[in-house]
Amino acid sequence: MFFKLLRSVRQYALAAVLSPLCMIGEVYMEVKIPSIIAIIVDKGIEVGNIQVVWQQGLMLVLCALASLSFGVLSAVFAAYAATGFSRNLRRDMYHRVQSFDFGNIDKLSTSSIVTRLTSDVANLQMCFQMMIRMAVRCPMMVILASIRVWVISPKLCGVYLIALPLLAGGLFLLIRLVHPIFDRVFKTYDKLNNVVQENLHGMRVVKSFVREDKETEKFTGVSHTIYRDFVKAERIMAFNNPLMQLAVYACILAISYMGATMIVQSGNTTFTTGNLTSMFTYTTQILSGLMMLSMVFVMLTMSRAPMQRCCELLTEEPSLKDPEDPVTEVKDGSIDFEKVSFRYSEKAARYSLEDVELHIPSGTTVGILGGTGSSKSTFVQLLPRLYDATAGTVKVGGVDVKDYSIHALRDAVAMVLQKNVLFSGTIKENLRWGNPDATDEELEHACRLACAHDFITGFPDGYDTYIEQGGKNVSGGQKQRLCIARALLKKPKILILDDSTSAVDTHTDAMIRQAFAQHIPGTTKLIIAQRVASVQDADLILVMDGGKVVAQGNHESLLQTSQIYREVYESQIKGGEE
Repeated sequence: MFFKLLRSVRQYALAAVLSPLCMIGEVYMEVKIPSIIAIIVDKGIEVGNIQVVWQQGLMLVLCALASLSFGVLSAVFAAYAATGFSRNLRRDMYHRVQSFDFGNIDKLSTSSIVTRLTSDVANLQMCFQMMIRMAVRCPMMVILASIRVWVISPKLCGVYLIALPLLAGGLFLLIRLVHPIFDRVFKTYDKLNNVVQENLHGMRVVKSFVREDKETEKFTGVSHTIYRDFVKAERIMAFNNPLMQLAVYACILAISYMGATMIVQSGNTTFTTGNLTSMFTYTTQILSGLMMLSMVFVMLTMSRAPMQRCCELLTEEPSLKDPEDPVTEVKDGSIDFEKVSFRYSEKAARYSLEDVELHIPSGTTVGILGGTGSSKSTFVQLLPRLYDATAGTVKVGGVDVKDYSIHALRDAVAMVLQKNVLFSGTIKENLRWGNPDATDEELEHACRLACAHDFITGFPDGYDTYIEQGGKNVSGGQKQRLCIARALLKKPKILILDDSTSAVDTHTDAMIRQAFAQHIPGTTKLIIAQRVASVQDADLILVMDGGKVVAQGNHESLLQTSQIYREVYESQIKGGEE
C-alpha cells in the first residue's frame, strides 16, 4: 500500500531524498555538540585553559550553524516534496475517477470520492512530510546518541535498555486502541460530506419546505459523532506524553545518581563532570527522539485509513474496458437488441430489462413511452455502454457495443437527460463540450435547431453569457434546449432524448422535433417522453412496462393493438380538452 502511493512522488523524488539526507546531517551535528561541551568543561573550564574554551567554543558555533542550515534545507526539501506528492496523488486519483463507469461510482459513492480527493490526500501530505523528516530524524537521533553514550559509559546504557521496552509496549497498546477509532472517523467524514452535498443540491427544496432546522440537526448529529470519536482518540493518546515524560525524568534521575557515584569513585578521571553533562543532553536527545518517534507512529496510525482509502480508489478497476482490438468507427445508427436482459447488481432479485428483442434501422425516429419504473432510461443507457447487458447482445451499426472503443462509441451517441448538467462558464464554452472545434456559425445553427437561439440573443452578452454552476441562472426549459444544442454539435449517429423536453411547452417541443426531421434525417433519434404528442409522429413507438417492450408500432396501429398506449393517449387527450 505504501509503495503504491510512493509512485506519485515521481519528479519530486530528488527532493524527497535530499530532505532525509539533510536531516541526517542536522542530527549528526546536534549529537556532536554535547561531546564538544564535555571537552570545554573537562579540558577548558576545570583546568583553566582559555584557549581550549575559545577553540571548542568556535567549533560549537560552527556545529550549531551547520545543524541549523541542514535543518532549514531539510524543511524546504520536505515541503516541496510533500506538496508535489499530494499534487500528483490527487491528479492520479482524479484521472482514475475519470475512467470509472457508473458501477464504480455507485460502489464508492460520490461523497466518499470527494473526501478521498480532499481531506484524505491532505492527511497523506502531512504524513509524507513527517515521514521524510521526523521518521528519519528520530531513529537517527536515538542511534547516534546511543552510540555516543556507549562510548562514554557502557554501564549507563543499561538505563535505556530498561526504559525502551516499557515505552515500546505502552506505545503499541495506545496505537492498537486508537487505530479503530480513526478508521471509523474517516468513514464518518463520508457521511458528513454526503449530508452537505444533499443539503446544497437540494437547497431550494429545503427552503420551500422550511426544513433548515431538520437539516441542521442532521448535520450536527454526524458532526458530533466525529467530535466524540476524536475526543475519545485524543484521551487515549494523551497518555503518550506523560509516559514519555516519566521515562525521560526517570532516566535523568538514574543517570544523575549513577554518574555522580562514578565521578566520586573514579576521582573525576575515567568518568568526568563533562561526561555527566553530555549524558544529560544525550538522555534528552534519545528520549525526545523516542517521544517524536511515538508521534510519528500516531500520525501513521491516523494516516493508515486514508492510505487504504486512496489505494482502494487507485486500484479500483473499471468494469467496462476496451477490447484488445477495438472497432474505432461506428458505421451508422442502426440498433439491434438480441434477447437482452439487464440488472444493476448480481444480487438484484429481478431484471430491470428482460428479454428485449428489437431492430431499429438507421435514421429511424423512435418514441419510447412507459410508466415510471418501466426501465426506459435503462434501455437507452445500454447503447453508449454506460452499463453492459447482463445477457444478450446490444449492437450499434451492426457491431456488438462491447467490440467498440468506448470513446468511439460514446462519441457517436449523444444523450440529453431530463436533468442534464451545464458547467460554470460561458454559453459558448458549454456548447463546445459537444464539439471543441465548432465555429460560431455551427453553434448558432445547433441552437436554432434546439430553439435556443432566440433566448440566447436576448441576453445582454448573447453567446458569451456566463452560466453559473449547474446552470442556476437559466430556467429548466432553457437549460434543456442548451443541452440539446450541445448534443447536436457532436453530429451523432444516435441521438437520445431522455424526457429532455419535459420543461418546454408543447409548441417548442413540436418545433424541435420538426427541426430534427428536416435537418438530421440520417440520425437515429430515440425520444423518451411522458406526452403522447411528443412521440406520436415517430416512425416507431415502443411501449414499455415492467422492463419489457410490451408493444411496438406507429401511432395508429398502437391505438388499435395496445391497451396501455390507448389509455395513456385517451387520458391525455381528455385532460387537454378539459
